[in-house]
Amino acid sequence: MAALSRRTFTLFGAGALVLAPRAGRAGPGVDDGVYLNSEYRRFLPILRKTASSPPLTRETLAAVRSPAVAPPLPQPAVSERVIPGPRGAPDVKLYIINPGAPGTARPAILHLHGGGFVGQSARGAVRELQRQAEALDCVIVTVEYRLAPETPFPGSLEDNYAALKWLYANAASVGVDRTRLAVAGESAGGGHAAMLAIAARDRGGPPVIFQALTYPMLDDRTGSTRQPPPHIGQFLWRREDNRFGWTSFLGAPAGSNHPPYGSVPARVEDLRGLPPAFIAVGSIDLFVDEDIAYARRLVNAGVPTELHVYPGAFHGFDLFPTKLTERFRAARLEALKAALYPS
Repeated sequence: MAALSRRTFTLFGAGALVLAPRAGRAGPGVDDGVYLNSEYRRFLPILRKTASSPPLTRETLAAVRSPAVAPPLPQPAVSERVIPGPRGAPDVKLYIINPGAPGTARPAILHLHGGGFVGQSARGAVRELQRQAEALDCVIVTVEYRLAPETPFPGSLEDNYAALKWLYANAASVGVDRTRLAVAGESAGGGHAAMLAIAARDRGGPPVIFQALTYPMLDDRTGSTRQPPPHIGQFLWRREDNRFGWTSFLGAPAGSNHPPYGSVPARVEDLRGLPPAFIAVGSIDLFVDEDIAYARRLVNAGVPTELHVYPGAFHGFDLFPTKLTERFRAARLEALKAALYPS
């Protein structure tokens, strides 16, 4: 569960940002509580305090990059590994969760953390990933990729691709069946997972059998050249945050014409041949339209796709203890089990 205080609200696991309290509420004339799922209304005072901070800027990044991180659980085991990075780039740190003995062969998930492309860390996701690895009896590797704006596209994609190639090549040493590799992520991590699946397809790289995308960040036009209704995107990740995240990542204004190929999954025209997908998002999450549209395009491209839209759920909803959160987590686990352990 998230750690709360008067000064900060740290979202562990999903990789959302640490946001200072914001003065004010939703847009003019919008009652934010009307659209919120009733299971989350008891958290409304917290959401209102944390949903109106000044927009993200380069000057405020230090605050969102230094959250308190919960220590790993005693089990399953976690090890650190530093692997060669992309050519001419720094090495890449990995956290390997629930590794197996050499010669064993369990499925694996390559996980990419969230944080709007500009914040959070793989280390901060480890504790939640330990729970997932135990529930799925699999190995999870999470990547400490480089952040924007210091490293714009394609730096982080290349870090993640280097990790995927390393996991495929070294599967036996960490007890992984390299024919059962999935990618997963939340928010910007979901965007990274979608980018990585596209890159692996295009480059003829390691085969990815599944992509689990939790409220993925897929389209730089959201909040820049395309504006959702006022009641969408009020909590935890807003239009102005999205513009800053995408602009930092792309090295050009969000919504610009002709971003680099592969940098914006929603702008990749051909989605044929991508791995089956699980996509989940809340109905008042800023990303709801782009996630539904991406799921529809995957289906039209012949990609088996499971889509969940949770009524009245906001960005990062799954970090709050409710029955809806439990239903979402169960659905994601079942989708991953079916993919990792095909009958």
